[in-house]
Amino acid sequence: MSRSSDRHASWQNLSSVLIVVAVAIATAKVCGIENCYEPSRYSPPNASSYSKHPPDPPRPWPPVRPEPTPMFSSNDKSRWATIRALVEEGTYVVGRRKNFESHAGPFQDEGIIFEPQFQSIDKVMNPRTGEFYSSKPPLFPTLLAGEYWLLRTLFGWNFTTDRWWIVITILMTVNVIPFAIYLHIIARLIEEYGMTDFGRIFTLASAGFATFLTTFSMTLNNHTPAACCIAFAIYPLLRNNSVLHSASLALSGFFAGFAATLELPALAFVVGLGGLLLISRARLALVMFFPAGLIPLLALLFTNYLAIGQLWPAYSEFGGPWYNFPGSHWAKQGTPLAKGIDFAQESKDVYAFHMLFGHHGWFSLTPIWLLSAIGLLVMTWRSGAEFRAILSGKQRSNTVFSPTLSAAMVTVVSIVVFAFYIIKTNNYGGFTSGPRWLFWLTPLWILALLPVVDRLSAWRIGRALALLLLAISVLSVHYPAINPWRPPWILQFLESENLLRY
Repeated sequence: MSRSSDRHASWQNLSSVLIVVAVAIATAKVCGIENCYEPSRYSPPNASSYSKHPPDPPRPWPPVRPEPTPMFSSNDKSRWATIRALVEEGTYVVGRRKNFESHAGPFQDEGIIFEPQFQSIDKVMNPRTGEFYSSKPPLFPTLLAGEYWLLRTLFGWNFTTDRWWIVITILMTVNVIPFAIYLHIIARLIEEYGMTDFGRIFTLASAGFATFLTTFSMTLNNHTPAACCIAFAIYPLLRNNSVLHSASLALSGFFAGFAATLELPALAFVVGLGGLLLISRARLALVMFFPAGLIPLLALLFTNYLAIGQLWPAYSEFGGPWYNFPGSHWAKQGTPLAKGIDFAQESKDVYAFHMLFGHHGWFSLTPIWLLSAIGLLVMTWRSGAEFRAILSGKQRSNTVFSPTLSAAMVTVVSIVVFAFYIIKTNNYGGFTSGPRWLFWLTPLWILALLPVVDRLSAWRIGRALALLLLAISVLSVHYPAINPWRPPWILQFLESENLLRY
């Protein structure tokens, strides 16, 4: 057996072990889900005896034992409400306001989203009908409603008596199984492009244990499936020395488009990836990539129309009457009730710092991305020669989609996404353990780790630095062990020392 065969077998064994352990951790998180009431997040009986400030805004401790639930936050409950309404009631409507025409109140609201198990602030109200809908894009819940319908048909499960079975089954389908496939294809790309054993092991361990995809595997969200779709989109283009075929471009386009239906800013990825393909393989891009990418995007528009009678998502109405109806959480803006991180009043430079390097920082919580940033910048610098060769016609083979060119695309897309959130919002995503707006970039930045860690592996101090950054990243990812919808450890530390409070 040749040395390359021995190395391949060794990597197969090692990567299989790392993937099995990572997937088992994600499975344990899903199977052990339960929303727990944490005393530290509630006002004490006697606030004056509290050593620091009580939570702001204060919350009353439940007077009786709450009903156990595998749903955590307004974010996931809003999606679960749509799934249940579609299957059990045949509608996207999750609630109704009987006397919505009376602006004086008190208001009589009823429906799934007002039940204790499904109460959520992530809802909008049609100002013409008084009907409530989830504020989340409807395509994803519609697809999962099909799975709930199947479970209900086959086993008779319902959210009243079988909610744990339903939630665990769907989360395994949408979070854990795609995560296992994601790690498998990442491992194959690492084997193909990695140069050192340390670099390969470090990069795959980072993918399995040091990103917030693991943290959010236990809750229904759009970020983890979006990240998996991004990986599925780039894999057909980078595998086997980047040989581009019609099927590769169609698969890539479909998953890139589907990622954009889950994370609207991922449209920047569709444009960036499509632009590269237009430069190198214009005909295939126009015939295969873009039409395949349009399929999920058109499905999103169609389900939006079915749900609320318009093509654009409900969250495009933010700030208007759909959101700011009487009694809405978002109607508090500009009033004394507007407290907490949802209503943070910060300058853009402060917000940008905290989103990148502060309490919700992309680089501070998962500092392995500092190494990725170096890799992206170096490869972007080197991409100029390849771009010039392609544009001059000197490089027109099927292998033009190289890691160097893709790194340049990822750099531009990342800068665009960072700028989009800094300019358009001051929102950290509510109570969340990390910068969840950016999670879909994870597979792109994971692959950018590889060449940098390969280079660092030649020096003991380089390996030590990389391992330190990995340790901090793993700490941040696993710190919110029982609920991903909690503030990051950096913000909790700042709050505990009265250095910052929202």
